[in-house]
Amino acid sequence: MKILANDGISKSGIALLEENGFTVITTKVAQNQLIKFINEEQINGLLVRSATSVSQELIAACPSLQLIGRGGIGMDKIDVEYAIDHGLKVINTPEASTKSVAELVFAHLFGMVRFLHISNREMPLEGDTRFNELKKAFSQGMELNGKTLGIIGFGNIGQEVAKIAIGLGMNVIATDTEIKKATIELIFFNQQKMVFPIETQPLETLLIQSDFITLHIPSQEEYTLTAKEFAMMKNGVGIVNTARGGVLNEVDLINAIESGKVQFAGLDVFESEPTPEIQILMNPEVSLSPHIGAGTKEAQDRIGIELATQIIDLFKK
Repeated sequence: MKILANDGISKSGIALLEENGFTVITTKVAQNQLIKFINEEQINGLLVRSATSVSQELIAACPSLQLIGRGGIGMDKIDVEYAIDHGLKVINTPEASTKSVAELVFAHLFGMVRFLHISNREMPLEGDTRFNELKKAFSQGMELNGKTLGIIGFGNIGQEVAKIAIGLGMNVIATDTEIKKATIELIFFNQQKMVFPIETQPLETLLIQSDFITLHIPSQEEYTLTAKEFAMMKNGVGIVNTARGGVLNEVDLINAIESGKVQFAGLDVFESEPTPEIQILMNPEVSLSPHIGAGTKEAQDRIGIELATQIIDLFKK
């Protein structure tokens, strides 16, 4: 069976597949050449990340395909229903990147509350001539301890975010359309455990009470955060989005930043990805990263192994 990992796969994932008799191809094929390549090479399994789309057209045009795998959580770039209806197996790795994404949330939060996203821009330019002025300007930061973090979307990643927040001494409010309560278990270095039951709250409660808000929801047909929701938030709130571009209205976000309602925002995903709007990229109150939520060595390793294990279980039984 031939597997095309079009957006890459970890060496450990490749090794596991090859040990079990699968052929793994890691050639990066352009989207407009993908159908031709799959048919010429008689590819049976297509593994993708966020860079490759698997449309109904592609599935219909590639009769050799038996499996589509997504290295990550979101399935918005795969026509899942059509694939399943036509007998293909569709898999993803919903838990492999949870820790990496959750840690990136706090990378943005820690950076923003201490103005690192601005000082890292200013220091190379003026650190040698305006050191004392910059020190004064960036010495009015805040601590996360004791603040309230609102988590929109309380699935695997949202719950992992809650673990870190609780460990930092933050208050946690979560909202979710399906999950009513969850048990957050913290396991420490010495194997001691603590359990924290959390009941989800209405979105309005979260918006009103949170000092910081982080989004962990799939792609939506409509925005979850717009001018209406921003108006309900505390003045000076911080926003983090490591979920999907399009879950918040970026125009409304910039307006909220300019009005002072939102003090800063951390964005890893963008509406017009991979060409984010210049108003987002140039705003000094926005902490930026290029969709790297799952981009750690550990997460990539887990993703590769999890994909390989599922493929082996499906086709070698």
